[in-house]
Amino acid sequence: MKRIYALLSTIMLLSIFAVRAECQTDKGNAAVKLDVVVIDAGHGGKDAGCVSRDQKTYEKNITLDIAKRLRDKIQAAYPDVTVVMTRDTDVFVELEGRAVKANKAGADLFISIHVNSVEKGTTANGYSIHCLGQSKKKGNDLYSKNLDLVKRENSVIMLEDNQAAYQGFDPNDPQSSIIFSLMHNAHLENSLAFAQDVEQSMGNTPIRTSRGVSQDPFWVLWRTAMPSVLIEVGFITNPDDLSTMRQEEGRDGIARNIFNAFVKFKSRYDGSTAAAESPSKPSAPQKPVEVHPKTLYGCQILVSANLLSSKDSYFAGYTNIMVAKTGKYYKYYAEVSESQSKSASALAKIRKKIPDAFVAKLPADAVALKP
Repeated sequence: MKRIYALLSTIMLLSIFAVRAECQTDKGNAAVKLDVVVIDAGHGGKDAGCVSRDQKTYEKNITLDIAKRLRDKIQAAYPDVTVVMTRDTDVFVELEGRAVKANKAGADLFISIHVNSVEKGTTANGYSIHCLGQSKKKGNDLYSKNLDLVKRENSVIMLEDNQAAYQGFDPNDPQSSIIFSLMHNAHLENSLAFAQDVEQSMGNTPIRTSRGVSQDPFWVLWRTAMPSVLIEVGFITNPDDLSTMRQEEGRDGIARNIFNAFVKFKSRYDGSTAAAESPSKPSAPQKPVEVHPKTLYGCQILVSANLLSSKDSYFAGYTNIMVAKTGKYYKYYAEVSESQSKSASALAKIRKKIPDAFVAKLPADAVALKP
């Protein structure tokens, strides 16, 4: 565990703030708009990614084709949006380099495209969308739910020459993933929102089966300083999914679905009104909420798609935990009180574990988190 604590110290104190510094741009106080998107075609060059069982189809080629189609659709619909590709040819790009490119571009959204697979003798199909974090579904923590997938995507590190950039992180060591469960992504709410948009849009066609939205410790997502998602568009080891991805029509359909999700997300992000290629599903009406009579302040420490218990290990060491639901997501606050200054005084201690925590006024419907 000493090695883990050393990793935490190095990464928490140096990497987070270094990455955040890299993403500073000259946007100044201009109105917030989604005007830069980075599309990341997974793998490439000497890294083939997943390979079909007949050895004829490589993940790196599928992801590049879909990424380029997505780029073309965004550029055609939004000439004022800058689309940056982490690669647009069959070249090897380090995970660290992908994130750095996105940060230096001052991107407002990062979309990483991948293809999934399973070991021979097992079957699986469908698409999945991943954001940074730890899965909180009952019985499915980040060490069990998507461990094989996470290890495979992070294992690209082992092909890279610049191992020092990863500060001792070992993608084959489950303990190394502990560091991610202690990191708070300041952009998690928007990441989850875009992930939900993708899930809804992808369900139209050509690959219909959804494996859901998950929070997982992917290195490339953690190192990007903007809303970020990783999309596994299908299984290269599934005959039906593979057949779809081998067809130009299938790959274009996947790109179109991701584009439609982008349109929906951008519309919320900056109020643009461009029409998607297919209509979006209407959102469900919100249930009425109970208004809290007091003005409360607290340190926002987490945004999650799941309602957690106050006994969850994530909240260990914190007191006065409250939660409020915003849309589909739950916002969690620690050290809640009627005194803004009291919450602010607790912030320094909290930031030792969660650097992106901040003091906020609680929504009127916030309630005490139950055991």
